[in-house]
Amino acid sequence: MKKLLLTTIIALAMLGFSAVAAVAETIKIGAILAVTGGASFLGAPEARTLEMLAEELNEQGGINGKKVELIIRDSAGSPERAMSFTRQLIEEQRVFAIIGPSTSGETMRIKQIAEGGRTILISLAAAEAIVNPLARYVFKTPQNDRFAAMQIFKTMNDMGISKIAVVSGNTGFGQAGRNQIAQIAPDYGIEILENEVYDSRATDLSALVTRLMSNREVEAVVNWSIVPAQAILARNMRQAGWEVPLFQSHGFGNIRYVEAAGRAAEGIIFPAGRLLVADVLPADHPQKEVLVTYQENYEARFNEPVSTFGGHAYDAFHILVRAIEEAGTDREAVRDAIENMQGFVGTGGIFNFSATDHNGLDIDAFSMLTVKDGQFVKLEQ
Repeated sequence: MKKLLLTTIIALAMLGFSAVAAVAETIKIGAILAVTGGASFLGAPEARTLEMLAEELNEQGGINGKKVELIIRDSAGSPERAMSFTRQLIEEQRVFAIIGPSTSGETMRIKQIAEGGRTILISLAAAEAIVNPLARYVFKTPQNDRFAAMQIFKTMNDMGISKIAVVSGNTGFGQAGRNQIAQIAPDYGIEILENEVYDSRATDLSALVTRLMSNREVEAVVNWSIVPAQAILARNMRQAGWEVPLFQSHGFGNIRYVEAAGRAAEGIIFPAGRLLVADVLPADHPQKEVLVTYQENYEARFNEPVSTFGGHAYDAFHILVRAIEEAGTDREAVRDAIENMQGFVGTGGIFNFSATDHNGLDIDAFSMLTVKDGQFVKLEQ
């Protein structure tokens, strides 16, 4: 009996040792995403993308023989929840790095928490303020909102538009875009005649549209938000018979917004990466293979169209993996590897990070797209 008990104790001890060893051989990656709530058109495809990539990577043996343990937390787009999850992931889960959050407002609230915890944060949000001013451990994959505004104004110049109305959601993303637009518009000879902010939870913007319509000099409208109000504004404008061009931000890159707006989405113009038009890129385009492969894998697995937001997660995950492959699991070395990464071909563009640029993308990462027959197509002028 004593011999049996001793054998059992030894076996349990060995199992415990194996479990500890297994844990030690994993790399914990946290992710804070708006899987539910108003920004779920962003966070849900981001979460699905990360789960797919982590599974594929582990099936291939992981990173340098170490499996990835992905820990996803659903913030529902709440900055307060994002802050709580950040502390939990850093202090309790002791993650190696964090991917996300989905929105700019959340990222701005956790930026200093990650910095204080010396934890690598690769945000999936667009506001340039996330990486300007620079924080040592904070990076992001979406294209900067400043470049998006510049692309919109260049298109307006080509279309002969010079007097506009600007509307935006009362979120961090909306505020950042509104500031960029006001700062850059004079450089392109664009005059902002009307400037309105709406509640991101709004379900009817017809009163706002009526006010804007009363100014007969407005030649086009720019909307800056990522909430479902993007579709509501389009519907309310067309229901009122207002047919001026509607420009959206790069937060419009999910076909779900088009479906929500219905026919009112026809003709909407917006800047986006090339993922949404990967099929028409020439075969020798440097992003073609990456874009088509990700699109085919995602759509085959989840039976839904790919979006730019899932692409942002794809880029963040692969940037982190490449840095770990190069530098090992020393966090400072991995941070340095990201900061010095050049020529990384992602869905958002070709990334060239530096000590002064923690986004790594320039204005050429954007194409101008429009909606035609319910689909995204390249804007032809």
